[in-house]
Amino acid sequence: MTIVLTPFARTRLFPADRRRNAIQDCTPEAFEQRLSGEAPVAVLDGYAPFCRLHVHRNWTSTRCLTVPITDDNRHLLRSSYEARSSSELPVLVRWFEGVEPPVADYLVVILYSAVQLAKEGAPIEGDWGIVGCLYTQTPEEIPMAPITMMRNALGVEEGGSGVPIDREAYRRSVAFWERNANWRP
Repeated sequence: MTIVLTPFARTRLFPADRRRNAIQDCTPEAFEQRLSGEAPVAVLDGYAPFCRLHVHRNWTSTRCLTVPITDDNRHLLRSSYEARSSSELPVLVRWFEGVEPPVADYLVVILYSAVQLAKEGAPIEGDWGIVGCLYTQTPEEIPMAPITMMRNALGVEEGGSGVPIDREAYRRSVAFWERNANWRP
């Protein structure tokens, strides 16, 4: 099975500015090679038939993606309207500034099938394309953000996948993201 980085994931996971909340100590090419050549610790079902998650032990110094919100750090939360790319509309996002999360124990790699990526206008030269990666303490998925679920439901034209919202999954997502936030250096 061949796993390749999509251009979308490459810019988010390996940004030119090498920011501390992206994947550390690894080149995009080495990341692809490792994922294609190493069996994952676990394979999880994704939110749709074309999506799967490969769980790998973290071999880098990459830090956890999210931090629990507490009374002691709530004042460090920030927010802004941002777009993931120039073709998408900005949405409200929030994050911590000034926190130092622990090094992640796992990298949970989000894969889309080549067929789905072609439908989304992003064909790849491989069987599976990396569209994202979660950096976690446990070998499980962090719930997709509510806005990502909504974008997916809007369809490919708005940067989504066309998968309708699962109301129960959406409620679980809200419960998680009310108690946690991403961080930025």
